Amino acid sequence: MGISDEATVSLALAEVYLKLCHGVADGLVRANHPRRDLNLQQLEGVGHGEIENRHRMDDVRLSALRRTLWILVGIAAVTFAGMKLVAKIDEGQGSNPSASVARAAFELTDHRGRIRTERDFPGRWLLIFFGFTNCPDVCPTTLAEVAAVMEGLGSTADKVQPVFITIDPERDTPASLGEYVSHFEADIVGLTGTPKQIADSSKTFPIFYERIEAAAAPDGYTMAHTSHLFLFDPDASFAASWPYGTPAEEILADLRERI
Repeated sequence: MGISDEATVSLALAEVYLKLCHGVADGLVRANHPRRDLNLQQLEGVGHGEIENRHRMDDVRLSALRRTLWILVGIAAVTFAGMKLVAKIDEGQGSNPSASVARAAFELTDHRGRIRTERDFPGRWLLIFFGFTNCPDVCPTTLAEVAAVMEGLGSTADKVQPVFITIDPERDTPASLGEYVSHFEADIVGLTGTPKQIADSSKTFPIFYERIEAAAAPDGYTMAHTSHLFLFDPDASFAASWPYGTPAEEILADLRERI
C-alpha cells in the first residue's frame, strides 16, 4: 500500500472514530440526563429537601460526564485533524509536514485590540500555535509547554515571541483571548479576526481546522485542528515544527541551538 493509500485509510478510520465518539457522547448525555418527572408513587415518603438533593447529585454526575465526553471528543477531533493534515500533505506537498511552509504571514487583531502582522516582531523568532480557548486539553497543554520553554530561555527569552492564533473567532474575542493567554504568564500574543481573516492566515501554514458539532462541548461544538507548534526565524521564514506532545526540554534544546 502506498503512502497516499495509507493516508486515505487512516483518514477514513479517524473520521469513523470521531463520528462514533459523537454518537456515544450524545447518547450517554441523553441517557443520563437527570429526570424531573418523578411520579406520585416515587414521591411518597420523600421530603422536598431529599428530592432537591437527588437533583443536585444528578446534576453533578451529568456535569462530570459531560466534561469526560468533551475531552474524548476533543482527542478524537485532534486525531481527525492530524489525519486530514497527513492526507493534505500527501496530495501535493510532499511527506514533510513543514515542506510547504515558506513564511509566516498574518494581519489579525491581538488580545489588546491592536492590528498586528508578522512585521511587528522584527529580529525575533516566532513560536506560533493555532488553537482555541475552549480547547479541553491540547491547547492548554501546548501553551503550558511554551511557557516552560520561555522560562527556560532565561535572558534570551526576548529573542522569541510566542503567538497563539485562534481558529474559533466566533467565540474568541480579544478580551477572551487576553484572559486566556494571561494564565500562562509567558508574554503570549493572542490573535483573532474575522472567519475570513483566520482562514486567509491559516493558508500560510500546513494546518487544518474544522468546526465539529458535539453535544457534550460548550455551546454544542468543538474545533478539530492541527496540533503542531511552528517556529519561524527573524525573517518570518519557516525554521521548525514540533508535533503535539513534544517535551518542553526538547523544544528548548532546539531553540537554544538556533538563537
